[in-house]
Amino acid sequence: MISKEFFLALDELEETKGISKEKVIESLETALTIACKKHYGEAFNTVVKINPEKNTIRIYTSKTVVETVETPEKEISLEDAQLIKKSYKVGDEVLTEINPRDFSRIATQNAVQVIKNSLHQAEKDVTYNQYSDKENELLIGIVSRVKDDGTIYVEIGKNQMEGVLSVQDQIPGEKFHAGDRIKVLVKRVRDGIGGTQVMLSRASYMFIKRLFENEVPEIRAGIVQIKSIVREAGFRTKIAVYSTDPEIDAVGSCVGNKGIRVNAIVSEVGGEKIDIIPWSNDILDYIARALSPAKVLIVQADEDSKEAKVVVPDEKLSLAIGKEGQNARLAARLTGWKIDVKSYSAALASGMFDNAEGEGEGE
Repeated sequence: MISKEFFLALDELEETKGISKEKVIESLETALTIACKKHYGEAFNTVVKINPEKNTIRIYTSKTVVETVETPEKEISLEDAQLIKKSYKVGDEVLTEINPRDFSRIATQNAVQVIKNSLHQAEKDVTYNQYSDKENELLIGIVSRVKDDGTIYVEIGKNQMEGVLSVQDQIPGEKFHAGDRIKVLVKRVRDGIGGTQVMLSRASYMFIKRLFENEVPEIRAGIVQIKSIVREAGFRTKIAVYSTDPEIDAVGSCVGNKGIRVNAIVSEVGGEKIDIIPWSNDILDYIARALSPAKVLIVQADEDSKEAKVVVPDEKLSLAIGKEGQNARLAARLTGWKIDVKSYSAALASGMFDNAEGEGEGE
């Protein structure tokens, strides 16, 4: 049978869905083979020949030429074979073409179902492969719908795959509507029974990291490195940066002229506070800087337990600790140290300075 339209459809499927023609042809061969066996019986050998260049699909039963036939479904006698073509000899294969129109309704339905299942699986594989290597990448999508529970669905990629932005992965307080352009991070790609699911995020610390990489050329070039980054989405991010070039100011590069770079990021995340801290291999200095924007007077550190006691001016205690302990908590996560913050008067009263060893003064 000849079906130019079929092969043109394969080209369109490959272009729009990314499903290779070879994959579809393989599925079709399997489906037609199954249909033949359903119609003629499992014992029959079936050969499917598909030629995309000639736009032809042909199906045959195959029998081997033998002296004495023992399995009629698979064998043909030399005498009968030579009635078809005189040159046949023992061991040759005799192909008899089948018209698919002769298939029973059940055989045809089974074939169609096999093709549908194969195409569905192929589409799943294409989608999964397309996005599995994009985890932790920043994409721009279009909000397609917002559910009553707050879950946002975002169309991403050229095939308009619908990614899922759960409430937990949204920045608290932000609102989006269908049709809005939105920046999202590909958080995770899952290949489930129902198909490939792309989970998105705007609340991940990686979202901020990718925004800085986009805004700061020195980071993309590898001159400025992000050493550590921690975040409580919608409230505060702390990012420690380091310059491999002494002539380049890491913090200044991230802030930009008149704050243009960091302000662009702050605007994207709805006014979230972002503390950009110069990374230091001097742990006393690093801890002091991590408590920015508070000024630190003294840092005492225990290397064995990775615990630090930090003293700040009395009037800066609440700033150093932050609302509900957030600033101190993020500083601890940024440095990897447990940090105990005290006011100067409280530290003095506790006798902290009586045997002060390993002290350092913050900037």
